[in-house]
Amino acid sequence: MTKPDTSRIVNRLRRIEGQVRGVAQMVEDDRYCIDILTQIQAVKAALGRAESEILKRHAGCCVAEAIASGDAEEQKQKFGELIDLFEKAKR
Repeated sequence: MTKPDTSRIVNRLRRIEGQVRGVAQMVEDDRYCIDILTQIQAVKAALGRAESEILKRHAGCCVAEAIASGDAEEQKQKFGELIDLFEKAKR
């Protein structure tokens, strides 16, 4: 299985980086708090979409390869990584 193109994810993360710089500038400019908070919510939503895209990519490549390999230990490792990730997210 080939690795998927990463350019979409990288572009998305660069846009988020620009958004975060914009939020920092808003704070420096002493902009209205609700406007800043609105932009922070937009950044969080954009990060959530990037996270989802990377998770789908992981499932579609790494986990799928582990399943296809038939290697029970590799499968256990990949699923264990996902479980650990979701447990961290709950904290």
